Amino acid sequence: MSTLQPAATPESLPTESGETVTGSRVGRGKGATSKAAGALGSRWASLVAVLIAVLWTTPTLGLLVTSFRSARDINTSGWWTVFTDPSGLTLDNYRQALEPGAQSSFTQYLINTVVITIPAVLLPIFLASLAAYAFAWMPFPGRDALFVAVFALQIVPLQIALIPLLDIYTNKLGFGQSYWSVWLSHTIFALPLATFLIHNFMRELPGELMEAARVDGAGHVTIFFKILLPLLTPALAAFGIFQFLWVWNDLLVSLVFLSGPEYAPITVRVAELSGSRGSAWYLLSAGAFISMVVPVVVFLSLQRFFVRGLLAGGLKG
Repeated sequence: MSTLQPAATPESLPTESGETVTGSRVGRGKGATSKAAGALGSRWASLVAVLIAVLWTTPTLGLLVTSFRSARDINTSGWWTVFTDPSGLTLDNYRQALEPGAQSSFTQYLINTVVITIPAVLLPIFLASLAAYAFAWMPFPGRDALFVAVFALQIVPLQIALIPLLDIYTNKLGFGQSYWSVWLSHTIFALPLATFLIHNFMRELPGELMEAARVDGAGHVTIFFKILLPLLTPALAAFGIFQFLWVWNDLLVSLVFLSGPEYAPITVRVAELSGSRGSAWYLLSAGAFISMVVPVVVFLSLQRFFVRGLLAGGLKG
């Protein structure tokens, strides 16, 4: 007659490589992980995180409060005094900053920034998607070496290319002061990173999907636009956020290729207010906060795609 025996605790566990891991080693590993998780989830860790968050957001809060104060109040007292005497708050700074046609208005600069940013985001995404598809699913001689070369372009500082590009735009292409200068420059600087990120995401897609499409008679154009492009939404959104924030907050490229209110973005206007040429310096806080609103809205609205796009390619299976 058979009897039931209690299951014995294994002294060792085999791994995929054939190595045997003893139970004590497993216990030590789990213990270290548990201790780390417990330390991060403790009350002290939460208190430190809250303290860091408060310190990090305090300057932004001061900027917001200052943007609602008059020039006299800004010059005579600190922004924290508004909590004891909020009577001096006003919307005049924002009215003056957004009034169309006013000398100190940010309206034209804000429109210029939108006109610069949207094409400078869409162009590298489209071109990098095509390049990533070629590197991922179209075999050709020298593909791996060319991909490494494209990836290596990320280490080249953009500052060394600004003056040569300005000479090409002005003397050879005849762009001069135009949006094409910044559109092409931002596209050139963004293509290596965009190609690398989208390629890594695209390589994680199952090859059987492309093979089935080819069996049905689909060509590269059909496969890219009708099959792959909808699946690339997280990766495209993740890079789109990176590129949007970079172009929207860019000052260096705009100072080199653009000048004057006809083409200059809002970052140039904010820099002018903080410098010796600014006659309405008290509008600096309002203008800075206006320039911050759009990037924050874009990031919050696309953050779910941002996280998925960053994690894509990090795990398989």
